[in-house]
Amino acid sequence: MGKRKGPRVPYDLIGSRETGAVAIVEVPEGMDPEEAAREVMSRHPHVKSVLLKAGAREGEFRVRPLKLLAGSEETEVIHKEHGYRIKLDPRRVYFSPRESTERQLVAESVRDGELVLVMFAGAGPYAIAIAKRRRAQVVGIELNPIAVRYFQENVILNRVGHLVFPIEGDVAYVTPAMYGRFDRVVMPLPKGAYAFIGYALRALRGGKGVIHFYYWGGDEALSEAEEMFRKEAASIGLEATSIGYRIVSSYAPKVYKMRVDFLVRPLNVE
Repeated sequence: MGKRKGPRVPYDLIGSRETGAVAIVEVPEGMDPEEAAREVMSRHPHVKSVLLKAGAREGEFRVRPLKLLAGSEETEVIHKEHGYRIKLDPRRVYFSPRESTERQLVAESVRDGELVLVMFAGAGPYAIAIAKRRRAQVVGIELNPIAVRYFQENVILNRVGHLVFPIEGDVAYVTPAMYGRFDRVVMPLPKGAYAFIGYALRALRGGKGVIHFYYWGGDEALSEAEEMFRKEAASIGLEATSIGYRIVSSYAPKVYKMRVDFLVRPLNVE
């Protein structure tokens, strides 16, 4: 009789085979956490640390508490995706390896010559993805000083210092100084980005451009996002038209993280 297989361990890998990786696991009910760590490390010899999700993302920096199950206390890694590298420590900086494709899709939508604002920029994955894909200048704003340090290192690591400009600060305080300058705004913060719609709209050059808005919700999320944007835009004399959306990930049954793309222009008043 063969050995009975236990529940499969859900996990994310951040890092690379060359420089080492960390695994972030969710331990199934009834499974020993140490067993889960051994399973992951046996599958991936380059994993140097296994971290357990110990709660939801929390605080103003959106960092998830992670408990070391096995391996090294040193959890800084260099993650590789689509020809660029992102240095970070997942215990100190928000980062989702599952959104690699999403970052590429946004980067591909940018046109050469645009000036792009990335709010809530983290360690810089969206900004760097854009700069590596297009000849576009990108300003990234991030509140977490540790993430900003990694962002600055990643700009150097990827040789995009002539295109990407990290700024440390609160979007609500930094953005007004740059109103009217950007062709496109990226808002990769699903929970709470709606509070910054007005800042994104005012950041567009001449009230024209594209905004990539991330939102979290149920079956009505798309209509909710569209309604919020239309109302906010109309209040300052702009028109926001939804030109597409994408389900980025699922949090729970019928609860989604989505991106909604808006084309913004001045409202024609007859």
